[in-house]
Amino acid sequence: MHTQQQIYKFGEITIKLLLPKQQDLRKEWQEQKLSHFPFWGKCWPAAEALAGFLASNRHYAKDKTVLELAGGLGLPSLIASSFAKEVCCSDFLPEPLNYVRASADLNHITNLSTRIINWQQLPKDLNVDVLLLSDINYNPSDFDALNKMLQYFLDQNTLILLSTPQRIMGKPFIEKWTPYQQYHEVMDNDISLFVLGSS
Repeated sequence: MHTQQQIYKFGEITIKLLLPKQQDLRKEWQEQKLSHFPFWGKCWPAAEALAGFLASNRHYAKDKTVLELAGGLGLPSLIASSFAKEVCCSDFLPEPLNYVRASADLNHITNLSTRIINWQQLPKDLNVDVLLLSDINYNPSDFDALNKMLQYFLDQNTLILLSTPQRIMGKPFIEKWTPYQQYHEVMDNDISLFVLGSS
């Protein structure tokens, strides 16, 4: 599959993001009759918003251990690696993580690792300072599992940075976590950014 490069600039941080060409991705999806379209092959607005927020608010991740779940191409992870102690970008598929590693190499990033993690079946050894999530609450049938996952991390005093498009169907999920909101901002493209914490 052919790759292309997208350049992101957030202040003095510049990241070269490698991603597959969309026509190649579509062709592979059709030819292999994959059960779901590889949405990971694009950097979505919520991931861009989270990356920009991190770059402007480094104190949330500075010198911390950071995990991104459902990271896709991992732009927030790549940005966080500029000032975090260590970053792990995860997804439940191996394909996007190949691109994350290639982007890390291209940008000479050495404190970023990747790991296959399904957030519906979290491994028992996860213990991080900061959790990054972008555009995860798009399917109401996943909300119960998402709620359990968020509670798991909040119980460990993990700080959660969540970016999400403002979808009507996602409102009940967001409202459940209002008591944990430490910060909320509506960013460009009607993306909401939440900082959630237990204290």
